Amino acid sequence: MTKLQVRAFLYNLGCFAILFISFRYLVEQYTNLTGFWIPMVAFVAGTLLSPKFQAAKTKDGEKLFMSWLFIKGIKEIG
Repeated sequence: MTKLQVRAFLYNLGCFAILFISFRYLVEQYTNLTGFWIPMVAFVAGTLLSPKFQAAKTKDGEKLFMSWLFIKGIKEIG
């Protein structure tokens, strides 16, 4: 794995973890779900709403890109 691929993986993991923990807390506090359903709903919500990062090789070298549900198109990161 290249340096940018590792960075993309860590960004994906970090964003998902933040959203998963947030949604797990919100679902537990504000819904009547119990047991297995709390982490399952948090997992689905975190997966759908987290931004996706990917390293790709271009003419100018390897670059990091991001796509997100709330942003139109694909954005270049650094």
